[in-house]
Amino acid sequence: MERRKLTHEEITEHLAEIAGWNFEDEKLQKRFEFKDFAESLAFVNRISEIAEAADHHPDITFGWGYALVTTTTHDRDGVTDMDIDLASKIDGL
Repeated sequence: MERRKLTHEEITEHLAEIAGWNFEDEKLQKRFEFKDFAESLAFVNRISEIAEAADHHPDITFGWGYALVTTTTHDRDGVTDMDIDLASKIDGL
């Protein structure tokens, strides 16, 4: 992938493809809800497999019944195609 920082217009277009993700402060973010801590942890572990394979790692905060995922491309100071692809793969879980 190119890893080009996307414009706000491009990001807005992509948000239609990745429902529930928000764009703020040059990051994509989505909160996922689960029935308990074990489900949240299992989801985070599945994200880690995707992130390792892509060599692109989101920030994740999780606890009982939730996981908050934030992704940005730090060396591009914003959202790139890598973040859109990662968000889409996470949604596929």
